Amino acid sequence: MRSWGVSDSLKLYNIENWGDQYFSINPAGNLTVHPRRGEGPGIDLMAVVDEIRSQGVAMPVLIRFQDILRHRVVTLNEAFRKSIAEFGYKGRYQGVYPIKVNQMREVVEEIVDAGRNYDYGLEAGSKAELVAVLGMPTTPDSLVLCNGFKDYAFIKTALMGLKMGKRVIIIIEKITELYQVIAVAKELGVSPQVGIRCKLYSKGSGKWESSGGETAKFGLTTPEILHAIQVLKQEGMHDAIKLIHFHIGSQITNIRTVKDAVKEGTRIYSKMRKMGLGVEFLDVGGGLGVDYDGSRTSFESSINYSLAEYVSDVVYSIQEVCQAEEVPEPNIVSESGRAIAAHHSVLVVNVFGSIEVGATPITFDETADEDDVVKEMRYLRQNLSTKNLLEHFHDAVQRKEEALSMFKLGFLSLEDKAKIEHIFWQICKLIHKNAAGLKYVPDEVEALNKALADQYLCNFSIFQSMPDHWAIQQLFPIVPLHRHDEEPNHSATLVDITCDSDGKINKFIDLRDIKDTLQLHTLKPAEAYYLGFFLTGAYQDIMGDLHNLFGRVNEVHVFLDETEPGGYYIEEVIKGNNIASVLSWIQYSATDLEKRIKEQIDARVREGAIKPREGVELQNFYEETLHGYTYMDVERRSKHMIAFDDAGNGNGQVKPQNGGMAEETRPLLN
Repeated sequence: MRSWGVSDSLKLYNIENWGDQYFSINPAGNLTVHPRRGEGPGIDLMAVVDEIRSQGVAMPVLIRFQDILRHRVVTLNEAFRKSIAEFGYKGRYQGVYPIKVNQMREVVEEIVDAGRNYDYGLEAGSKAELVAVLGMPTTPDSLVLCNGFKDYAFIKTALMGLKMGKRVIIIIEKITELYQVIAVAKELGVSPQVGIRCKLYSKGSGKWESSGGETAKFGLTTPEILHAIQVLKQEGMHDAIKLIHFHIGSQITNIRTVKDAVKEGTRIYSKMRKMGLGVEFLDVGGGLGVDYDGSRTSFESSINYSLAEYVSDVVYSIQEVCQAEEVPEPNIVSESGRAIAAHHSVLVVNVFGSIEVGATPITFDETADEDDVVKEMRYLRQNLSTKNLLEHFHDAVQRKEEALSMFKLGFLSLEDKAKIEHIFWQICKLIHKNAAGLKYVPDEVEALNKALADQYLCNFSIFQSMPDHWAIQQLFPIVPLHRHDEEPNHSATLVDITCDSDGKINKFIDLRDIKDTLQLHTLKPAEAYYLGFFLTGAYQDIMGDLHNLFGRVNEVHVFLDETEPGGYYIEEVIKGNNIASVLSWIQYSATDLEKRIKEQIDARVREGAIKPREGVELQNFYEETLHGYTYMDVERRSKHMIAFDDAGNGNGQVKPQNGGMAEETRPLLN
């Protein structure tokens, strides 16, 4: 039998497809990151984890590879430059990064710096975002685009940016905003620069298809566009229209959708140019997708096009329409955010235990007084073969249901009920195992793969770190960081540490479809096991919520440096939220809580219920916990923990395990 190797893991987890040359596996079996897309030896993710743990950084942790951000910005801009040169296009490309995708200062600053040679700009969709954007050191020619609904303060802040020498364009989302822009511009004595967002007939594709079309939330209809032009002409500001904008949704899965929208938008631009308006820019919006599952299809978690194809189709479609209309080719703007930010961050979580279906801490020997239904279930297990798999499965299900009815009526003991459950799951596991080599596996037997999956307990909150998976079933690649030279022999789902039943991941990427389980390795009692959640850099950071008061996770920033050991260095460590800070957001004061606890402890000391020294220790422990990390500390153990053998017999005290597994995965007991 051929042994498992790194190439098998690359294929199993589909890394070479969704990884886009940014991620791979080294000969040691560890995940590697290649910030320059395949160039160089790569950064060993386990080496990074070991280093940050040695610095006292607890799991879970978000690792940002800032060089990937830079590479994504450069790659996008160079792709447009290449297509523009190939087609002899007369305009230039001037992209903007919509900071709503990830507003973290370190992310935005890295993108701005990487885009400096391209006059790469920023887009703001709210007052708060605009305030942040105006403080960024963009170049004088970089665009600052203002999207979203706007009030007086938003508009005045944008026009203030114009006075500061920035190229701020206010995009009109509804006609009343135009009146406000005109009024505030007169108040400040500044000539506004505006864009018109158009409601296209074309719609997007994928989860965000409803973002576009005639019923879209934002944008002006054709009559409203003509009215806006008329109003600006009446005010002597018809030359204020600098940009035409449309957006048909995020994560566009089908390239034909892109081409249709671009052609329709370019027609509007062309007609406005023929009306004598000096529009300079055509903004094709966002939507450039990320191939999360690596299938290169129009499936919701994928895209059926490459970056090169997307860019070529945008440039060619605009040029084709402009030449037919005999109007100047506009400067092209795009608002790609997901495609810029998604790849750069990896959430690393530690697995601290598992829940195995049918596992039991005690043995169930056959006894003379056990009920006949238990004996019948034992018979089914003992006489199972590949020829009677389905028949015995049906019989086992029937016996289990019969036993449950008997128990409800008081005719079955608790011990016999436990035996039924235990033997039933043994039968299911044997059926699933024996069916593996069959040419045809009945659907009911095939479904056992999902029913028998282990639940791996992961130290994170899906609501905080992967809200899109919970809310809209967005798929993300999830891969062990190590042990890729070993065959993963457990089908598993993942559960987080929240007390919510929705805090789980039971849908995973697959090249052909969606998998219900993920293949993972056997957990070892004294060894840590780490999973990486990839392509989470877009939206997940900022959209996480405080369910169960789990705050932001610890964060580290990693940069390439070939002169350093491992070819990298950790530039910054940003501590995640402690309990006190999270509680402060919901109006709890740490000082007040400490005072209240002290008063209660002092009262118990006075009553003689606890000793003064014990009271001090309890107070100190409470304050330590209050100012500690919100996530689980699975390495810290009570010195009084008892280890049990497979028979459930205590065998004395044990020391805390290294690596942090909270429980041992037990083998199935006969």
